[in-house]
Amino acid sequence: MDSRDASSAQPRAGSRSGCCDDDAMRTRATAALAALTLSGVVLAGCGSASAPSAPTGVDGLVIPTPDADPADFVARIDNPWLPLAVGSRWEYADLATGAATLTVTAEAGPSVDGVATTALVRTGADGTVVRDLYAQDRAGNVWWFGREGQWQAGEGGAEAGLAMPAAPRFGDGFRTASAPGLSEVATVDGRDEEVTVPLATYHRTVTLDVEDATGVRVEIYARGVGLVRTDEAGLVAYDEAR
Repeated sequence: MDSRDASSAQPRAGSRSGCCDDDAMRTRATAALAALTLSGVVLAGCGSASAPSAPTGVDGLVIPTPDADPADFVARIDNPWLPLAVGSRWEYADLATGAATLTVTAEAGPSVDGVATTALVRTGADGTVVRDLYAQDRAGNVWWFGREGQWQAGEGGAEAGLAMPAAPRFGDGFRTASAPGLSEVATVDGRDEEVTVPLATYHRTVTLDVEDATGVRVEIYARGVGLVRTDEAGLVAYDEAR
């Protein structure tokens, strides 16, 4: 599993200020509690304590970020779990019926709150189009900066949240965004679990449980590909940008 030394310098993508909000404190508390819980299980089963989980980029970030610094971000999104190279294309189908459900493409997006973004364009089988805007910080964490026509970081109290950590760790929890009428929290619920979809079988995966006002959905990401499965849909085609 990827890890990062606690003493290494972190880009301050979370905020220009030195303080953390309540959500950030809860994020770190969730990760710490998960590490203690896992250590407790090992202690009970083996009679000796294991070392706590190594810190990841999540621990040093303010999530959601009230004031993103453009200097903390890079132009290309190459996070291995959520690679969004411009020109890439994903196709999904219903796992039960095989009917096409969604086509997704990555395109150059607008600047949001001073940060250059990549647009992930989702086109449903009914023709509905949704454009979500993402950017990656220098540590490799991917942030969700808005949904065109609905909300945008830096406007109306909306703040960018974390879409995918650079090194997802079991038990980590984080806000994916903060905007009026939107409250969404993701938790890393699995690592390296085998998942089979119409396109292929993947072993290096990250499972997120994402909770919002409508309930909880499951998203599974494969290393080097991105999202490969949701509750009802699976990846049927992936064309990587050349």
